Amino acid sequence: MTEATRRDRVRADTDRAIRAQARALLVNHGPQAVTLRAIAREMGITAPALYRYYASREDLVEHLRTDVCEDLAQELTDDLARLDGDDRLDQVLAICRGFRRWALAHPQEFVLVFASPSDASANCPAGPDGADLSKDSFGRIFLSVAGRVLASGPLVLPPERTIPPSLRPDLAVFREELLRVVAESGVELPPERLGVGTAFVMLQFWVRLYGQVALEVFGQFPFPVGDPEPLFESMLTDLLREAGL
Repeated sequence: MTEATRRDRVRADTDRAIRAQARALLVNHGPQAVTLRAIAREMGITAPALYRYYASREDLVEHLRTDVCEDLAQELTDDLARLDGDDRLDQVLAICRGFRRWALAHPQEFVLVFASPSDASANCPAGPDGADLSKDSFGRIFLSVAGRVLASGPLVLPPERTIPPSLRPDLAVFREELLRVVAESGVELPPERLGVGTAFVMLQFWVRLYGQVALEVFGQFPFPVGDPEPLFESMLTDLLREAGL
């Protein structure tokens, strides 16, 4: 082993240790606990030494977000792999239920990725804000399923007049990004199958799914709900029916 190779291996091992310690602080104490000073203290090194690996706390946190997204994507990929056949309804249900299950089991990771501001140009949540959805693993999994759903049959679309005019420019950007990500996933989807109305339906679907899960994760229902699962399943049934699934 050359000296350069040894240094690279040591650096990679240290980087993994830094991220593992950052993840432990996140899980045990929340996103605000993830600081370079706290990581250095737990690892028995000086805080300035961490700047050889990350330019700032924000840089480290964005890498941590990516790690969390990859873990979520892998869990959803495993869920899809356990399905028999390619039924689009089963795939959508697996993704939605898997997302809720993961969020409830990993509330601090959910907060970091889905409920904390990010300075990065790409983040886990898919949305019509110009983010590059192909750069995060969760977005690719979520949208590849969406692409298969759209390729197998049209959704029930709202009348064009019901789409707020002020949303149309954002939806047009979202549509182009969706087409690109779906194409990269290997799904053949004619552009005419994914219009602005379809993008609007997908946006509404995500907003309602995320809102339901966030309320449950944060315990913010307007009154105590002993078992939120039937409420989630009822919402999911409504979403699927409205989308023609």
